[in-house]
Amino acid sequence: MAGGFHPLRVADVERLTDDSVAVTFEVPEALRDAYRYTAGQHIAVRMPGRADAGDGSGEGGNSEGGSGEGGNSAEGSSGGGSGSAGGGDRSADGAGEIRRTYSICSPAPAPGAQGPAMLRVGVRMVEGGEFSTFANKELAVDHVLDVMTPAGRFTLPTKPGHYAAVVGGSGITPVLSLVATFLEQEPDTRFCLVRCDRTAASAMFLDEVADLKDRFPERLQLVHVLTREERQAGLPSGRLDADRLAGLLPSLLPVDEVAGWFLCGPYQLIEESADALRRLGVDRARVHQEVFHVDDRAPAVRVEAPTTGGTVTAVLDGRSGTWPNQGGEAVLDTVLRNRSDAPYACKGGVCGTCRAFLVSGSVRMDRNFALEPDEVEAGYVLACQSHPTSESVEVDFDR
Repeated sequence: MAGGFHPLRVADVERLTDDSVAVTFEVPEALRDAYRYTAGQHIAVRMPGRADAGDGSGEGGNSEGGSGEGGNSAEGSSGGGSGSAGGGDRSADGAGEIRRTYSICSPAPAPGAQGPAMLRVGVRMVEGGEFSTFANKELAVDHVLDVMTPAGRFTLPTKPGHYAAVVGGSGITPVLSLVATFLEQEPDTRFCLVRCDRTAASAMFLDEVADLKDRFPERLQLVHVLTREERQAGLPSGRLDADRLAGLLPSLLPVDEVAGWFLCGPYQLIEESADALRRLGVDRARVHQEVFHVDDRAPAVRVEAPTTGGTVTAVLDGRSGTWPNQGGEAVLDTVLRNRSDAPYACKGGVCGTCRAFLVSGSVRMDRNFALEPDEVEAGYVLACQSHPTSESVEVDFDR
């Protein structure tokens, strides 16, 4: 089902590091139920494009910058991504507007409580990134931006158990919400957080994580790895690869007892982490991924050539329409030309906002950093990456 945009006032802009800020939006009481979210979800921010700004190329995920980062802010990722974990831009520029997706970093509302009065996200500045530069240099209290209601599947129910996360850069953003929510709402949880940053000065939400460690010293295990800064003797430094992680993780916690693993950040770190967990025998169903940065070397999957015509039928908010597909363009582009309310945010295959069920026909999905293998097997596609390979295609955004 498509999420709607609403104008929200900026209540606070807090400097986190030299190149990142935390932005807090005020949610009017009448909209609080609409903005209720689960820990790990993200929002999309929309603003008019500015003619004097760059094209935003390189503005991507929520990890270290990159077009189509994610989600996303979106859970699962069968490929790589490019973005800034915990605060880079996931770019999706349409005619006259800019959309960026950012993970919510504040704890989720407790079950039964009213929706949030505030939404807080982290924004890391990306070179050439139009919105991230604006947010870091110009955005101020009382500015108003269009914000989409929360979405994303980088989530788990808050239940007793042992949980763990490996994050890189701005990938801390959704995981900060997950850690705080689990520890605050479920007293029988433990969390092991392995975070990786270039330097201590570049680490987003350093104080917030330290505060959680102080509040839950017995239940939160924290390992902070710096890749470009020497540490005191005994503290880990240098790049985390699969070999190092496969050796490190069993020394920190009983790997086979972890109920859920969260991997978030640049593509390479997620791939190395997933490889380490495979070596350690972790069930893939217990691993949840969100890519913020897509590397150029991440392969694009091409199975069949797209058709050069045909039609696309889409069901959206209970209404169906059929329109011509132009030159094998992505399904989302066909729908957007006729339904401006079609859901999307990153247009890079990362955030998962444009997830739809393929009712009939066939498509070629170029990249997929948001859908889990079982979702693809069940018939779901990313409309922004799906090009028709049959004369007619029908998708359902409401399923």
